[in-house]
Amino acid sequence: MDKLLTGRKIAVLAEDLYEDLELWYPVLRLREEGAQVIVAGTGSKTYTGKNGYPVTVDTDVDKLSPADLDAVVIPGGYAPDRLRRYRPVLDLVREVFQQGRVVAAICHAAWVPISAGIVKGRRATCFFAIKDDLINAGAHYEDAEVVRDGNLITSRQPSDLGAFCREIIVALAQKR
Repeated sequence: MDKLLTGRKIAVLAEDLYEDLELWYPVLRLREEGAQVIVAGTGSKTYTGKNGYPVTVDTDVDKLSPADLDAVVIPGGYAPDRLRRYRPVLDLVREVFQQGRVVAAICHAAWVPISAGIVKGRRATCFFAIKDDLINAGAHYEDAEVVRDGNLITSRQPSDLGAFCREIIVALAQKR
């Protein structure tokens, strides 16, 4: 059986206190479809999820080249509040987005595209607690399990992971 994402390269961003499911579900699902998934951090080798599950990263964000990536996936939890403070993360997300490649954020991860300055005028969703942040950044908030506006894909919470990953796969498979 052909895998839909063979030849695709995707970075998944990690920082301490990531939402365990929101990191691991996309990593495993996208690998299952044949993508090369690289977990990238901000300087440490290992990060711990909110529930204590560790992830060892493959590389640091500042060693990634936007031109080499087909997508960046940003998990939620408390990690996005740390990720958005790291200039190389914001530069990577902005450049991947500007090059027309997929930027996908779930739950509190919407903070990263907000801080990268890429949500203004876009339709998006997020965890309800940061809805005002998204609106104040100029996005058009929608309360839906997944919202795709061009190459920006957003979801609300862990229960939306199925729809979130399906939309990422569809977006990347369409770009063949």
